[in-house]
Amino acid sequence: MAATIRANGTATAPGGRFSGWAGLLGTPVVLLAILGALFLYLSSTPLDTIEQRSINAATIGRLLLEHINLVIVSSVAVIVIAVPLGVLLTRPAFKRVAPPFLAIANLGQAVPSVGILVLLAVTVGTGFRMATIALVLAALLSVLANTMVGLNSVDPALIDAARGMGLTRSAVLFRVELPLAVPVVLAGVRVALILNVGNAALATYTNAGGLGTLIASGIALNRLPVLLAGSVLTAVLALAVDWLAGIFERLLRPRGL
Repeated sequence: MAATIRANGTATAPGGRFSGWAGLLGTPVVLLAILGALFLYLSSTPLDTIEQRSINAATIGRLLLEHINLVIVSSVAVIVIAVPLGVLLTRPAFKRVAPPFLAIANLGQAVPSVGILVLLAVTVGTGFRMATIALVLAALLSVLANTMVGLNSVDPALIDAARGMGLTRSAVLFRVELPLAVPVVLAGVRVALILNVGNAALATYTNAGGLGTLIASGIALNRLPVLLAGSVLTAVLALAVDWLAGIFERLLRPRGL
């Protein structure tokens, strides 16, 4: 499922077929059908010993947990860094330094994830931590830009009215600006989650594990069942994460927006 990143860096969550409540309710059925088709294919295909070592419940379960762990840690780090930073850069005292931060975020978005992974592997080392840093750099822009755009798009008249009622600047931020910016911020978070699921497949090249191990093994060993299993499971995980993020996005969206 492709995410959309606009020219100004803001991100919009995937739309179309899976965007409405009907799509959210139908997505689990589609994902179960895909997994069922994969299971039938692997069950009906004779597997050699190499393929059996890669395609089994224990190995797939371990790689899936590694992949989910990478996505969770990197996504939490993106939110913890990007949302407060986006809020800070929209305050009058820091608006002048916003362009350099956005330039850095754009750089992380522009450089391919595999390039960031290789650069960190060569200069710093390999492993889970380095892969997490690469995923954060690759997904930071969507949340940072959406946070800034969401806050900057709040009607100044509403802010003036809140200030006229006696609210402090912090109260205006938490009671007026952030609630109104929530839909845009959540769209950026949703896109970051999907990006992290896809990019985490590359973490195998830095010895961080994940479902990308199946993909890399299938390519290196010329084993189509292994490659297909890794690719389909990664795609299903991305769709499942998008489904869950879509539910949370609708539940957290303020009423009336």
